[in-house]
Amino acid sequence: MNAPNAHVTVLLQEAVDALEIKADGIYVDGTFGRGGHSLAVLERLGPEGRLIAFDRDPAAIAAGQALGDARLTLVHSAFSALDEALDELGVAQVDGVLLDLGVSSPQLDDGARGMSFRFDAPLDMRMDTSRGQTVAQWLAEASVDQITEVIRNYGEERFAYAVAKAIADARTGGAVATTGQLAAIVEKAVRTREPGQHPATRTFQAFRIFINQELEELTRVLPVCVRRLRTDGRLAVISFHSLEDRIVKRFMRDESRPPVLPARLPIRAADLPQPRLRLIGKAMRPGAAEVSVNARARSAVLRVAERTGVAS
Repeated sequence: MNAPNAHVTVLLQEAVDALEIKADGIYVDGTFGRGGHSLAVLERLGPEGRLIAFDRDPAAIAAGQALGDARLTLVHSAFSALDEALDELGVAQVDGVLLDLGVSSPQLDDGARGMSFRFDAPLDMRMDTSRGQTVAQWLAEASVDQITEVIRNYGEERFAYAVAKAIADARTGGAVATTGQLAAIVEKAVRTREPGQHPATRTFQAFRIFINQELEELTRVLPVCVRRLRTDGRLAVISFHSLEDRIVKRFMRDESRPPVLPARLPIRAADLPQPRLRLIGKAMRPGAAEVSVNARARSAVLRVAERTGVAS
């Protein structure tokens, strides 16, 4: 059993191996977390190497600062700010980008963050606790239709409307302000559940993804990663649920194919525009041994692609 707030990095060696680290290269860790992947990258970098790590969580940034490694530059921001951050740092291109998506174990296991129904805590769910609206604040003003849309789109919950209506009804007796309140409301509204899964799981996932704009952040950053990679640079992305993985899979697939041209266009196959990415291997998943010591790894999927020499 892992200690509370301990973070077990998923697909650690597989992801770092996929980057094919060069000792003097420049790499980006889009989600520092507690530094598992970053530390493994730093171990392979030489004195001239450089790692730029992003994280929205002030606690993660503090953990990175405690390392005191001059090769590590920390950026307190979502990874969608990659373009602006690299410009400010005077970095034109990088040799690899790693994105470990979703929420970290310390965020889930810290009851005060309001990420989990395992604790009765303020309904926050922000990855960056220094800015933005909490879930409780949003729920206080959102309409039933808005809540339904979020639960359906981000949680894939078939009882989305019933949950949204129950939340709206509960507001008449006061704000839905804690994780315990929300979990109890959802538990009554969801008529059936998957075996072994709490009925509030999908709703909590939906609100967390929505309030942090996780899918929008991912959609924005992927084209930037490709544009910023050097030729033969690697993009490695670890997803934890189907919504994320669908975005990554489609993006890498589309970027690894030649553009679709009008039918019957008189052009030779050799003259077709070439894609900007080439796929590297098949999607990788944690083995049974890793899942046995870290149950949260069971849904992880790692996809890797390499930058071709085609100009952006």
